[in-house]
Parts: sequence; structure tokens; C-alpha cells
Amino acid sequence: MRNIKLTIEYDGSRYSGWQRLGKGEAANTIENKIMEVIRKMTDENVELFCGCRTETGVHANAQVVNFKTNTSMKTWEIKQYLNRYLPMDIAILEVEEMQERFHASLNAKSITYMYRIAIGDVPSVFDRKYTYYSFHTPDLERMKLAADKLVGRHDFKFLSTVKKTKSTEKEILHIDIYKDLKEIQITICANDFLHNMARMIVETLLDIGLEERKVEELDDILNPDSPVEGSEPADPKGLFLQEIQY
Repeated sequence: MRNIKLTIEYDGSRYSGWQRLGKGEAANTIENKIMEVIRKMTDENVELFCGCRTETGVHANAQVVNFKTNTSMKTWEIKQYLNRYLPMDIAILEVEEMQERFHASLNAKSITYMYRIAIGDVPSVFDRKYTYYSFHTPDLERMKLAADKLVGRHDFKFLSTVKKTKSTEKEILHIDIYKDLKEIQITICANDFLHNMARMIVETLLDIGLEERKVEELDDILNPDSPVEGSEPADPKGLFLQEIQY
């Protein structure tokens, strides 16, 4: 049996995230759309393993998945077939045959998200689906001071909406905040992310930059015994899964 790796780009605007819902449900998810086409291509019911399950409305520049198949199709034929029959807002960038032990979910060493915040005088007509517009320009120095507190291994219980998990500890490797005249970009690289963790980090940093929260609050937010919680998740349309390293 062959192990096929896909690198995928998608616009998540009209989808209910990556994850397929319950068995037998016609889920409007990225996973379900891809599985339907693979089933048609191979006549097999394959299981997809993804590097990071993006949430409703979140986009991806380089999602990574793998699946096992008996098809004899060449990798370029698989790529051509999938791109022919998938919706235009999902694209297969690369198809590779991997060793049997490669697993997109279990082998990922780091995951990088990037969030786009528009700050121009007038919201862009063309970027409105892919940026969150802030009517006031946040203080980047405050945001960077807060971001420094997040780097390292911490308990992100109060910076996620996760319900059940063995551990809420994750390690943020670095956070970069870039600004030009029209946009702020927040890039977060971590060993893994909890549900809504990236979006809650972004909104908390933005609230601190807009002086709606204090930098020092992050000390309490990162304390699992504290009653202080992070901000509500940021608008998903500004979030992009940028890269998964293996």
C-alpha cells in the first residue's frame, strides 16, 4: 500500500473547517470535499490525516495531509485529477509518495499561523474576505511585550476553547509582529495548537495593543489556577495556516 502526501491550499470562507463531522453526515468541510474526489479517483474509502485541523472560516497556504492507497496512478496524475474535480477554492499544490511511517498528524515538529489585520484609512474592497479591519491602529510595542510573555512552554488552557484533552501545555517557538502602512501581520509558530488557540492569542494581543487590556494580564491568563481568561477568538477570515514543518 502506498502512502501519499498532499500539500494543499484553500480558501476556508465557505467551509466548516477542516474536520469531517460525524459518520454518514454530508459535512461541508475541506476534508470531506477532498475525500469525495479521492473516493471517485481510487474507488477506495481512504482516511485522511492532516497536519493541523483548521477551524471554520480559516484558510491555508500549505496544509499537509497523507492517506494510504492501492492506486497505481503516478503522483502527477493524482495531482491533475484532484485539481480537475475539486472546487476552485481548494488546490493541490504538491503530491509526493512518502515512506510508510510518514504521518501528517503525528510527525509534525512545528506549525505556523499568520493573522492579517488591515489598518489602512479605508478597508480594502478586495482584501476584506482575508483580513480583519481595525478602525484604530494598535500599539505594536505593547503587543510585542505581550508576545514575549507567550514564547516558551506554557499552559494555554485560558487561551483556547478546548473542552477535553490530556494536557493544555504547548510550546510557542516564536511570535513575529510586522507592520506597514496598510497591514499588521502576526505570525505564531508553535509545536502544536489547541482549538481556537491561535485566534485567542491574536485577539488578546490586539486588545492589549488597543489598550483594552494590560500587558500584565497575560501572567494571569497563563496561570491555570487563575480566573482570568484570554479574549474571545479573533475573526477567522484573517487567519492562515502558513507552514507545517516535519
